[in-house]
Amino acid sequence: MRALVQRVLEASVVVGGERIARMERGLLVLVGVGRRDGPGVVAPLARKLVGLRLFPDDAGRFDRSVKDVGGTVGLVSQFTLYGDARKGRRPFFGDAAAPEIARPLFEALVHEVETLGVSVVTGRFGAAMQVELVNDGPVTLWLDTEEGL
Repeated sequence: MRALVQRVLEASVVVGGERIARMERGLLVLVGVGRRDGPGVVAPLARKLVGLRLFPDDAGRFDRSVKDVGGTVGLVSQFTLYGDARKGRRPFFGDAAAPEIARPLFEALVHEVETLGVSVVTGRFGAAMQVELVNDGPVTLWLDTEEGL
């Protein structure tokens, strides 16, 4: 799985003109599921997301996790994280998992993050979404389970 993690002051997801999710301070995470991913990658990624110390302590150092600050994790599926644009001008998405594989793994990630005691909001799997956010910092990290967590 690939995750683009952004520390946000607020974020929301709109589908078909309807706001389906809204969050305040926390992490907005765009999540791609790869065709080689399996259930074994879900728990380690969830633990990493919940435990990442991306929020400042009183001295301004990154020393608090989303759980420590009572924040929310927004999880939005995004197969385009597996886009390969090294050849030509049109990305190739062959390394992204098919929806019937990706959906259960994405849903398992949502459940696992909730199990770790963090509030979660989501987009709508497979939908065309407009994601609005106020990136705080900006702080943005790239995680890839194939590269190790």
